[in-house]
Amino acid sequence: MRRRDALLLLAAAPALAPSIALGQALPSQALPSQALPLQAAASWDAALRLADRVRAMDADGLDPRAYGLPSEAAIATDPQMAYSAIFRAALAGMTDLLHGRVRVPLADRPDLVRNTTAIPLTPWIARLAQSAEPAGVLEQAALATRDMQPLRAALAETRAVAARGGWESIPSGGTLDPGSFDPVRIPLLRARLAAEDPVLAMSMDEGGTYGPNLLEAVRRWQAAQGVEVDGRVGRISLAMLNRPADWRVNQILAAMDMRRAAPVPGPGRRIEVNIPDFRLQMIEAGRVMLEMAVIVGRPDRATPMLNVTMTALQFNPPWGVPMRNAREDVLPKLRRDPAAVAARGFRFFQSIDGQMAEIDPTLVDWSAVNPQRFPYIIRQDAGETSALGRIKFIIPNRDDIYLHDTPDRHYFSRPDRAFSSGCIRLERPLDLVSVALDGTSGWSRERAVRTVESRSTSVVSLHRQIPVRLHYTTVMVENGRVRIRPDIYGLDQAYAARLVPPLPRLAARG
Repeated sequence: MRRRDALLLLAAAPALAPSIALGQALPSQALPSQALPLQAAASWDAALRLADRVRAMDADGLDPRAYGLPSEAAIATDPQMAYSAIFRAALAGMTDLLHGRVRVPLADRPDLVRNTTAIPLTPWIARLAQSAEPAGVLEQAALATRDMQPLRAALAETRAVAARGGWESIPSGGTLDPGSFDPVRIPLLRARLAAEDPVLAMSMDEGGTYGPNLLEAVRRWQAAQGVEVDGRVGRISLAMLNRPADWRVNQILAAMDMRRAAPVPGPGRRIEVNIPDFRLQMIEAGRVMLEMAVIVGRPDRATPMLNVTMTALQFNPPWGVPMRNAREDVLPKLRRDPAAVAARGFRFFQSIDGQMAEIDPTLVDWSAVNPQRFPYIIRQDAGETSALGRIKFIIPNRDDIYLHDTPDRHYFSRPDRAFSSGCIRLERPLDLVSVALDGTSGWSRERAVRTVESRSTSVVSLHRQIPVRLHYTTVMVENGRVRIRPDIYGLDQAYAARLVPPLPRLAARG
C-alpha cells in the first residue's frame, strides 16, 4: 500500500507542473485527488509532526493557513481524512518552499525570474511520500534555498521586536552629532537602537547626552545598513530608523520568497545594478571585477527594473531633454533666470511655419508658458555642465534609460542616492569604460581619455556586449549577516502583499 501511494504521488507530479511552473501559489484543493496517499510511509505520529511543521511555516515566511490544513479538532474526529489532508497541505507548502509563492514573471518586476525546472518536484514528492519522518523532508525543502537560515533568524528577531510594540518614532529637529545633548530625542534614539542591539541595551544609559556607548551603537547600525559610518544621525538616517518594525518584516518576507527558485547566474561577464543599494557591480565567473556607487531615480521618477544589454558607449553626448524634465525641472529655472540656463549649454527650438527654428530663451515670457502644453524642444550641448557628463553607456530599452557620467559629483558622498530622473549616474565612469571596451579593436583607456578631452561626440559599438540587470534587492546576506537597505520605492511592501492570497476553504472544520 505504501509503495502504491508513493507511486501515485509521483504519477501526479506531471499534472501539477502547469500550475506551479511560474511559482504560482498552489492551494491544497488544487492538487489532484490521486496525489494524496491514503497511507504513506509515515506513521500516524509522524503525520501529526508533519502537521505541526506545516503550522510552523510562518517561520519560513509563508502563511500556513493557505494550505488547508485541518484543525486539531477535525484531526481527532476523522483521522483517515486528516492523514490525507495533512499530506495534501504539506505537498502544497513544499511547492511554495521550493518554487516560491508569488507568481512570476510580474509585469512590474522583470528583474525577478524563477527557474523551477532546476528544482524538479518529483524527487521531493517521492521523499515526502516515502519518508518515515516527512516533517524532516519539509524542513529540508525550507532550507534548500540559499540564505534561508540567516533570513529565518532575522525574520524571527524582527517579528519579536514588532510583537513588543516596535519602537517609538524619533522626532525631526536637525542632525544628532556625537557629544550633543537632547533630553528628548537622544533617549528615543537609544531606545530605538537598543530594541535591536543587545550590546547597547546592556550598556550604561547616558541620558540625554550622545555619549560613547550610543556612538558605537549608531556606528554598528550604520555599518549594518550600508550607509556612511560617521556616527551622525541626520534626516536620511532618521527616516530609516523611524520605519515601522512591520515594514522591515515585510522586506524579509519578500526577500525569502524572491530567492526561491531564483536562477543561478552563469559564469559570463555581466553588470548588476542594485537600485536600493545604490551600487553597480561587474561580475564574471563569480568574481566582482568592478564595483562603484551609483545615483538612481528618486521615488517620484523611479528607475525601472530592466534586463537589457550594453551595446555601445558615447563620448561627449548631447542631451535631448525629455518633455517631463523640460516641464518640471527646466521650466522653473527658466522662470527664474533664462540666461543662466542658456549658459549651461541648453538650446531651445520651436516649430515655426512647419520648420524647427532655434530661439533665444531670454526673449520668452516663461511665466506665461503652460507646462501642460510646453511648445519647445530643449537640447543640452555636450560639455562640462551637461547632465550626462562626458560618457553615456547605451542599453537599448523602451524606457530610454541609460548609464552615464554626471557633473554632480557631490551626491556620491551621500548615503541616500535617489536623486536622478530615472537613469543611472556612475561614480567612476572611466573605470567602466576600461572594462566595457575590452576586446574592442583599437580602443584602450588612454584612447578613451583622449576622446573625452577632444570634446567631440562619437559612438563606439562594443565588441563584447554585456548583459545588464537593474534589480531591486533590499535584503542582502553577507558573510552570514543580514543587511537591509531602505525600501525606497515600496516594492517590497507590494510584493509582501502578494504573499497573502485569499485563503482556501479548510478541508474540514472542527
